[in-house]
Amino acid sequence: MNITKRNRMWHSQLWMLLLAISASSSYLDATRGLEGESSSVKTSVFLSPAFELKPGSVVNNFYYDIPFPRGHIALKSFNGDVIDEQGNSIPLHETYLHHWAVYRYYGDKKAADEEDMSKFIFVRNSGPCINVGQYFGLGSEVRKTNTWVPDPYGIEVGNPTEVPEGYEERWLLNVHAIDTRGVEDRLGCTECKCSLYNVTVDGHGQPLANGYVGGLHCCYDRTQCRVKGGFGGGLRKLYVRYTVKWIEWNPSIIPVNIYIIDVTDTGDRPSPHSSALNTQFSCKIEYTVPPCGSVGEENGNCVDFRRAKAVLRRGGDIVYGVAHQHTGGTGAALYGEDGRHLCTSNPIYGEGEEAGNEAGYIVGMSTCYPKPGSVSLKDGELVTVVSNYSSVQIHTGVMGLFYIFVAEPQPKQNTLLPRGLAAPWFTELAESWWILVLAGGIIAVVAAAIFRRRNETEGYQMVRS
Repeated sequence: MNITKRNRMWHSQLWMLLLAISASSSYLDATRGLEGESSSVKTSVFLSPAFELKPGSVVNNFYYDIPFPRGHIALKSFNGDVIDEQGNSIPLHETYLHHWAVYRYYGDKKAADEEDMSKFIFVRNSGPCINVGQYFGLGSEVRKTNTWVPDPYGIEVGNPTEVPEGYEERWLLNVHAIDTRGVEDRLGCTECKCSLYNVTVDGHGQPLANGYVGGLHCCYDRTQCRVKGGFGGGLRKLYVRYTVKWIEWNPSIIPVNIYIIDVTDTGDRPSPHSSALNTQFSCKIEYTVPPCGSVGEENGNCVDFRRAKAVLRRGGDIVYGVAHQHTGGTGAALYGEDGRHLCTSNPIYGEGEEAGNEAGYIVGMSTCYPKPGSVSLKDGELVTVVSNYSSVQIHTGVMGLFYIFVAEPQPKQNTLLPRGLAAPWFTELAESWWILVLAGGIIAVVAAAIFRRRNETEGYQMVRS
C-alpha cells in the first residue's frame, strides 16, 4: 500500500477521533448556555399586582406573599422591569423606578391577615444595616445590571430545616415608582425635592427635620409631584415583571452570604428595646449632595466623596459585587481593612429615548466577578465603602449601597477529586451519560481502527525499484 495513502487514512481516522471528542465537549458546553447557565437552571417569570399612576403621582407599595419559586433551591439571578398592560417596557422618563426591593420572611400559616407584620419573621441579608434587610434591590439600573450568581455558587433558600414550625417561607416585593410625565422638573421629582411635592410631614405624619430638602420622606406613597399646567396625560395601569433564575439545591453548590454596605452607615447600632418609629438607625440609606459652587467648578473639584466603614462578621471569597447609585453618581468602590481594592462598580448612563437607554439616567451598573479565591475577606473584617457623585448641582435623596456575595469558607476535602468535579457542571455531565457513552463508543472504535492499521503497516517493507 502506498505510504502517503496510508498516512492520509491514518490522519483521517485521527481527525474522526478528535471530532468525536470535540462534539461531546461542544454538546456539554451548549447545555450550559449563556451567562454560564447550565441546562439545570430554571427560569420563572411573574407579574406583580397592578398599580396605577397618573402624571406626577407616586406609588410605594408592598406586596406580600408574591409568586416565587418554592422548595429548597439556589437562587441564581433576579431581574425586574416596569411594563404596561401590553407588556411593553416603560421608559424611565415616563415612569421612574426609584427602587424595588425583595424581602424574604417566614409567614404564620394560621394568620388571618397575610399583611400582619407582627406575625412575620424576617430573614435578613447578612449585612450590618438592620433597616436594609432585602435580598435583592436595584432601581433605574435594573435592565442593564447583571445579577447572575456564578457557578458553583448560589443563594440558598427554602431549606425546610430552617423554617420554624407553623410557618412557611414567603417573599415580599416593595415597588417605589414615580410618574414623571408632564412634570415641571423631572430630575427634581425623581430626587424627591420636597418643594415640588408640597409636603411638610413624612409618611408617618411626623414633621420634616429642619434642613431636609429632599428624599424619601417627601415622595412617599400617594404623594404628588407638581405637573405643568394643562398637561393631559391620563391614568395608566402598570406592573413589575420579575424574572427569577434558580436551580434545585444539591450538596455541590457553595452557598453565599449577601452583604449590603451603606455609605451613610454611622456605625451606631440602635438599642434592641427601641420602638420602630423612634429607632435611629445607623444606616440612613439616603443623603444630599450639596453643590460645589463656582469656586469648585473653577478648580475642577466638583466631586462629592463619601465613605463609611462596616464590619462583616463572616469572611470568605467575594464572588460578585455591584453598587446602587442615583443620577449624578460617578462610581463606588469597596476596600479591605488593609486598603486593598475589593471591587469597583461604575454607572452606565443612557444616551437615547428608548427603554433601557434613557439619556440622563443610570441604566446599568458595572459588576465584579473576581476569579474564585482571588478576593477574600477574613471573619470580622472592617471594610470601607466609597461613593462618589458629581456636585456640579445639588442632588437630594441619593444612595450609595454596595452589594457583595461572599462564599462561605469550605472545609478541606478528603477526596482525591479536584473541587471542580463537585461543581454543578459535573452533576450535569453525569446526567448527560448517554452522549458520553455514544462519544466514548465512537472514540473506542476509531482508536481500535487506528491501532489495527498501525500494526498492519509495521509488517510492510519498503519496496525498492
